[in-house]
Amino acid sequence: MSSEVISKIWSFCNTLRDDGVSYGDYLEQITYLLFLKMADEYTKPPYNKKIDFPNVKDAMGIEQYGAEVCNWQSLVSKSGSELEIFYVQLLRTLSTEKGMLGQIFTKSQNKIQDPSKLYRLIKMIDGENWVLMGVKDKGDIYEGLLEKNAEDTKSGAGQYFTPRPLIKVMVDCMQPEPMKTIADPACGTGGFFLAAYDHISSNKLDREQAEFLKYKTFFGNEIVANTRRLALMNLFLHNVGDINSDSPISSNDSLVAPSGEAYDYVLANPPFGKKSSMTFTNEDGEQEKDDLTYNRQDFWVTTSNKQLNFVQHIKSMLKTTGKAAVVVPDNVLFEGGAGETVRKKLMETADVHTILRLPTGIFYANGVKANVIFWDAKPASKEHHTQEIWFYDYRTNVHHTLKKNPLKIEDLQEFIDCYNPENRFKRKETFDAEKNPEGRWRKYSYEEIMNRDKTSLDITWLKDKSLTDLENIPEPEVLAEDIIENIESALLGFKKILAKL
Repeated sequence: MSSEVISKIWSFCNTLRDDGVSYGDYLEQITYLLFLKMADEYTKPPYNKKIDFPNVKDAMGIEQYGAEVCNWQSLVSKSGSELEIFYVQLLRTLSTEKGMLGQIFTKSQNKIQDPSKLYRLIKMIDGENWVLMGVKDKGDIYEGLLEKNAEDTKSGAGQYFTPRPLIKVMVDCMQPEPMKTIADPACGTGGFFLAAYDHISSNKLDREQAEFLKYKTFFGNEIVANTRRLALMNLFLHNVGDINSDSPISSNDSLVAPSGEAYDYVLANPPFGKKSSMTFTNEDGEQEKDDLTYNRQDFWVTTSNKQLNFVQHIKSMLKTTGKAAVVVPDNVLFEGGAGETVRKKLMETADVHTILRLPTGIFYANGVKANVIFWDAKPASKEHHTQEIWFYDYRTNVHHTLKKNPLKIEDLQEFIDCYNPENRFKRKETFDAEKNPEGRWRKYSYEEIMNRDKTSLDITWLKDKSLTDLENIPEPEVLAEDIIENIESALLGFKKILAKL
């Protein structure tokens, strides 16, 4: 059923694209309308919720005498130019509200200029009963729309969308438990929260546990208003939070200051891009960019490297019994200077126990070489907490493309088995120099790593077969896509340099 609804809703986007409405704009409008429709359904039996929607206000923010309520019933009763005018006023009014309602409608605008097409979209959404639809169906529909939006690489939406199979693998390894808090300081569209929600809710929960899961489990930050809106709607469709409750996702830059809270789990894929920067207008009225550093007393080192700052921040967010799984680019593993300091401090103060090396071709951002670092927080101690780090090399001789060979959960099942979530202290290497030199699972001691140049964690031991064995050369289309990825990645780098100049 969900695939039919996704197809139905998404097919209408092709009609709107002729009017200049992008995938992202279309998804935003669906978010506004879905929220209003579901809110309307909740006010009816058997729910009978009291939802206080404001009366519509004019452009000056003044409520007119006899003004209509900003709700679904008012919207579906209109058509033509009257519908367009009312919709604009409704969005503007709701954007000033507090809580989840205001967050979803922050900076909202009508991007569908043709009233007849707006009317058709409203009728399409009105034709489904969204609240009665199963949580999984609703979630799958919206996740499907988010993924289609991420596929539109020109919009850049893919940078806020972590591949769901990778998220599922990370959650399966972490195995979050009920009555525990979960945070993501750069939550994008909320993928980690939803996978954790599915994992926890798959168990039989009592009333207290279910209540905690709905209202007190998830805490996130997302500074991009449009992405934060999508994340909130995603959570709402998965039965996390409530229309009348406070937003579980903050609009604050999480790196500016300590969160003030400590969490049981942090699952995150912080935004890629080596440096944080801020844009300002100089004396000549021209736009300039400058590196942005965060001077925090709880950081081990001050740097403009965004990824290193997120690693330090996530370390500060965890309880002494907390656990983290974080996606980071390769530079975090090998960079000297601040990078080396962060790696050493992290291994001293936490138990960094697992690193998953990921291949290119699985992210919507081209040419990304990433890894997942798993670590457990520990109380302060004079001795280093990391004893050994286990590496799983899922990069060497692995070829994925988003279209023809996307990453699937099954691809990383061996890693999950090797990770051994039930008891990670009973692990066995699959690598053996004599018996199994192709083994992807290998451990290195703390001393071995400390003796490496710059304490580098950028480790590989497998031979690249494509360089030595003609039979293992990837298919031409795979090579072509790899070349395109590398060229696009290089062009992106040059554009950033040009912007700085």
